[in-house]
Amino acid sequence: MSNMSRYANLPAPTPEAGLSRYLSEIRKFPLLEPEEEYMLAKRWVEDGDTEAAHKMVTSHLRLAAKIAMGYRGYGLPQAEVISEANVGLMQAVKRFDPEKGFRLATYAMWWIRASIQEYILRSWSLVKLGTTSAQKKLFFNLRKAKSRIGALEDGDLRPEHVQKIAHDLGVSEDEVISMNRRLSGGDASLNATVGSDDDGSMQWQDWLEDEDADQAEAYAEKDELQARRALLVQAMDVLNDREKDILTQRRLSEETVTLEDLSSQYDVSRERIRQIEVRAFEKLQKRMRDLAREQGMSVGAPA
Repeated sequence: MSNMSRYANLPAPTPEAGLSRYLSEIRKFPLLEPEEEYMLAKRWVEDGDTEAAHKMVTSHLRLAAKIAMGYRGYGLPQAEVISEANVGLMQAVKRFDPEKGFRLATYAMWWIRASIQEYILRSWSLVKLGTTSAQKKLFFNLRKAKSRIGALEDGDLRPEHVQKIAHDLGVSEDEVISMNRRLSGGDASLNATVGSDDDGSMQWQDWLEDEDADQAEAYAEKDELQARRALLVQAMDVLNDREKDILTQRRLSEETVTLEDLSSQYDVSRERIRQIEVRAFEKLQKRMRDLAREQGMSVGAPA
C-alpha cells in the first residue's frame, strides 16, 4: 500500500507552462459517482491498487485547485500553493477509509487545507517565529472577518473595524493593524489573468466559476457538516445527564435557556450552572477531537 509512485504521473502546475493550461488539463478528469468512488477506494485499501488510487486523486484535482485559489492572497506562487494542495489530496487518498460513510471530497478538504496552511506557515517569517494560536487564527481568518463587516477596501482599517475584528478573533488591535498591513500588500485581484496570451488567457474569476468544482465542494461541505454532527452525537456520551441537558439547553437549542431558568430548574446558583456548562463544553470538545483522530479525520484544518 505504500507504493504511490504512480502519483509521479500527475499533471503539475508550473509557472512556465501557465496555470490556465494546467487547469484546462485537470478539467478533463471526470468526477466520480458515489458507487464508483467506493469501489475504487476498496481496491486501494484492500489490494493496494495504485491505478484506483490514481483515479481517485485525478478526479479531485479540480477541488484541490479551487481550494488553493482561496489562499492566493498570501504573496506565494500560485503553482506552489496548488502543488501543496495536491500533496494534501494525495495524503487524504492514502488514508481514506470508504467504510466511514462519507465521501472522499469531505475527507480530502480537511487534508488539502491543512497542507496549504502548513506550507504558508513555513513560508511566512511572520508566523514562523513564536506566533501564538490566536495570531495564526487571525492570519487565516482576517479576510473573512473583514468581509463580514464590509471592510473590503484596501489600506488601513477604520478604528471601529479594528476593534470589532480584534474582539471577534481574540487578539490585540495592534495585531489586527499589523496583520492587515502585511496581508494587504499581497492581495491578488480576481480580475488578474491566468497564463499567457498564447494559451487563451482567462481571469481568476472565470476559473472560480467551474461548476463541477463548485458542486464537489458544496457536496463536500454538506457531507462535512453531517460528519461533524455525527461526531457530536457520539461525543455527547462523555457527558452525564445533567451536563448533557444543561449544554443542550444553553448551546444546542434554537432558543437558548437563561442561566436564571436553569438555576431554578436544578436548584443551584447561576454561577454553578455556568461552571457546569463550561466544563461540559470542554469535555465535549476534547471527546470530539479524540473521536476525529480515531476515525482518521484531519483535525488541524479549519472548519
